[in-house]
Amino acid sequence: MELSAEKQTPEKVYKVAELTRLIRAVLEDELGEVWVEGELSNVRKPASGHWYFTLKDASAQLRCVMFRGDSKGAQAQPEDGLKVRVFGRITVYEAGGQYQLVARRLQPAGRGDLQAAFEALKKKLKEEGLFESGRKRPLPMLPRHIGVVTSPTGAAIRDIFSVLLRRFPNIHLLLAPVKVQGAGAAAEIAAAIDALNARGGLDVLIVGRGGGSLEDLWPFNEEIVARAIARSAVPVISAVGHEIDFTISDFVADLRAPTPSAAAELVIGRKADFERGLSGLLDRLAGALSRRALEFRGRFDRAAGSYVFREPGNLAARGRDRLARLRLQLASELRRALASAQQKADEYNLRLAASMREACRTQALVLRRHEAQLRALSPLAVLERGYSMTLRHDGLVVRSPADVAAGDCISTRLAGGTIESEVK
Repeated sequence: MELSAEKQTPEKVYKVAELTRLIRAVLEDELGEVWVEGELSNVRKPASGHWYFTLKDASAQLRCVMFRGDSKGAQAQPEDGLKVRVFGRITVYEAGGQYQLVARRLQPAGRGDLQAAFEALKKKLKEEGLFESGRKRPLPMLPRHIGVVTSPTGAAIRDIFSVLLRRFPNIHLLLAPVKVQGAGAAAEIAAAIDALNARGGLDVLIVGRGGGSLEDLWPFNEEIVARAIARSAVPVISAVGHEIDFTISDFVADLRAPTPSAAAELVIGRKADFERGLSGLLDRLAGALSRRALEFRGRFDRAAGSYVFREPGNLAARGRDRLARLRLQLASELRRALASAQQKADEYNLRLAASMREACRTQALVLRRHEAQLRALSPLAVLERGYSMTLRHDGLVVRSPADVAAGDCISTRLAGGTIESEVK
C-alpha cells in the first residue's frame, strides 16, 4: 500500500559541510586519542616545521600530520620505510573531506618491509656461501686499468677521480655511468658490472655511491646486483655510503671500502706495497752480499791460522790480497745492481707519468663533453629562463587546475629554490 505524500516521513537533507562536521564530531567523540603502529611513507618535512606522512600496513593507509610544536619533541626523525608508533587524535580535514591522524608523539618501532627484505636476502646469500672469505680474491699489486660503476654526477666519482689521479696519475679509469637510486637502478648497476667484465682488460672494479637513507642505498641490497658482483671475473671493491652503512653488496664483494674515496685509497695502496717490496729486495740483496763477504773472510782467517799456513806467510798474504779484490769486486757489483734497479724504476715512473698525462687529457675531454650534454639536457636550464614547475605532494606534476583540490599541499620549483603552498 502506498502512503500519501502528507503521511511520508520527510528525509533529512544535509549540506556537504554539515555532514562532514557530523562525521568529524562522531569520530572525535568515539575514538578520541589513540596509538597507531605502521610503516612510514610519503614523508614530507617542509620549511614550516610541520611533518606530513602516511602510516600504512599490508591492507590500509592513514594520512597523518604532526605540527611543528609536537615534531620538535619527537623521539625519531620520520623517514620512508621506518616502522613507528604514533599517538594522536583522529579527526576530519573538512576542506578536503578526508580523515586523518593529528599526531602528538612518534616513537620508532623498527624498520618495516625493507629491513625485513634485507635480512632475508642476507641470510639466503650467506647460506649459499657468497659471503665466504675463501671465495674473495686479492687485489692486483699494480692495477693499471680500473672500472668504476657509479653515477656520473654524484660526489662518489669526484672523490675517486681526485684520489686516484692525484696519487697515481698514470692509471687508466673507465666509468660506467648508472643510476644509483630509484626505479631501475639495480638493473643498470648489474648490467654495467656484466658489461665491464665482457669488455675485458680491467684489473679491478669499484662499485658504489655516496651515503643516504636505507631507501637511497636500496639498489645495492638487490639480489640482481649481488649476483652480478658474485659472478664478476674481475675483483670488485664495494664502496657504498658512509662508514656506518652496510649493504648486501659489501658482503658479496671481494673487498669492502667504507667510502668511495677509501676505495681509491685501497687501490693506490697496492702501488705503495710494490715500491716497499722493491726497496726490501734491494736491502736483502745488499745484506746477502755483505754476509757472503764476511763468510769468505772468516773462512780465510781460519785457514790462515791453520798449521799449513803458519809457515808460508806469503800464501796468507796472497789470500788476503785476493780477499780484498773479492770484496772490491762484490762492492762494485752491488753498486752496479743498485744503479740498474734505480734506472729501471726511474724509466718505469717516466713511462707511467707519460701514460697518465695522456689518459688525463682524454678523460678531461670526455668529462667536458658529458658536462656540456648534461647542461643542455638539464631541466634546470628551462627553470633559469623564467619557467617554473609545480608538483603535488605525491610528486606528480600539476598540468592543470583539475589536478589539485582545495587543501592539497603543492611545491613550486623555481630556478632559485622551491615555494611550498596550499591550494585554497
